[in-house]
Amino acid sequence: MDTGSESQPRPLICDRCAKAVHPGQADFFAIRVEAFADPTPPEITEDDLQRDHRREIEKLIAAMQRLSEQQAMDQVYRRRNLILCNGCCDEWMQRPLGDA
Repeated sequence: MDTGSESQPRPLICDRCAKAVHPGQADFFAIRVEAFADPTPPEITEDDLQRDHRREIEKLIAAMQRLSEQQAMDQVYRRRNLILCNGCCDEWMQRPLGDA
């Protein structure tokens, strides 16, 4: 018996142009963008070795305590998932930075 209370799946729309897209019809791309902070280790100089490391760490911890968990994470890693229709995906792949 259908009571009409079953929730319908949310329709998918292109994140760029808002066109409806349809799973299983090959009319969109699911895109995952990941950004990582610079993984290059810093150069350590002789002056760096002479610094008060305990004080530096305490300052860093104090600064981090003022951040939310999300703000701290955003400083090192970000991820975004996009749904783009075929046309928007083609344009995005040609110019991922837009007109920059």
